[in-house]
Amino acid sequence: MPSEARPGDASLERLASEPHRRYNPLIDEWVLVSAGRGRRPWLGAEEPEPDGAGVAFDPDCYLCPGNVRAKGHVNPEYTETFVFTNDFSALRPDTTTSAYDTGLLRAEGERGLCRVVCFSPRHDLTLGRMPPDAVRRVIDMWADQTEELGARHRWVQVFENRGEAMGASNPHPHGQIWAGTALPNEGARELAAQRAHLARTGQRLLLDYVDQESTGPRVVTETADWLAVVPFWAAWPFEILLIAKRPAARLSELDDAARDDLTVVLHDLLGRYDGLFKRPFPYSMGWHQAPFGEDGTDAWQVHAHFYPPLLFAKVRKFMVGYELLAETQRDLTAEEAAARLRAVPVRPFRVLADAPQPDPV
Repeated sequence: MPSEARPGDASLERLASEPHRRYNPLIDEWVLVSAGRGRRPWLGAEEPEPDGAGVAFDPDCYLCPGNVRAKGHVNPEYTETFVFTNDFSALRPDTTTSAYDTGLLRAEGERGLCRVVCFSPRHDLTLGRMPPDAVRRVIDMWADQTEELGARHRWVQVFENRGEAMGASNPHPHGQIWAGTALPNEGARELAAQRAHLARTGQRLLLDYVDQESTGPRVVTETADWLAVVPFWAAWPFEILLIAKRPAARLSELDDAARDDLTVVLHDLLGRYDGLFKRPFPYSMGWHQAPFGEDGTDAWQVHAHFYPPLLFAKVRKFMVGYELLAETQRDLTAEEAAARLRAVPVRPFRVLADAPQPDPV
């Protein structure tokens, strides 16, 4: 729970009642905060109600065990996590590396690989509703895939898009892993910021941030090994930054205790998301891990970003206009968002009874 007021909290409270900007040291960027805009009469298009209860097995789902995918591949009768190469990959290992450079016009080939990770064989589950041992298998799979792909690629991006509002094409619980030979924009910005902070202070930037935020007003969930916080510089309404509290550059460096603890944190956090508006909460989440083949990765601290789009139960936050043309803007303070998430009761882990599954067709 949040601690007593800290130095500077009073001035922040005064600032929070007025439009102001907050600095994001992780990517060297400012965010405009306009608290109170949520009271304006029109807030945006309403998101549709989610579908009702699902089924444990869907014969028409291309991710369910035993079913046929779009290009004719047949899924095995998997019983735990299942990983396969994306049938419609955005990156390919056979891409040519030839470059194009004519002054201001530059391009280069990008080799890579895209994989799909089915979290569970059950069509009706979500990551936050899976039992702890199943979530732990997903975490181990993320770590193993990162190391395997990192042996041949500079950047490994583990992520999940949940819900139609975030472009998920299938409700079956799954995520993706893209690996590429280039360092993408967000990775490059975070690497530069973390390196600069280490050179200046001798400390990892995100571990210093953990020390400053721990038990504070922006904390949503905190355990021995993890801090889930609405970052001071959050852009999305209920954005979360999830940080390992002990030095680790990648998921593979987490010990068993930290991985077990992560299953608890994910259940807690995703339960709060779903309970906030009493409906399945859409989001994009992804792990940022140290790039491979880089010097100075001792500056990097493994962390995950959660970017949910909803401002209210049926109202999406749109990043348009000023956000696209000037700088990111948000409609409620990080402190208010964290308080609302903390107030959501979280149910204990509940293992669903095995449901009968029809033979796949």
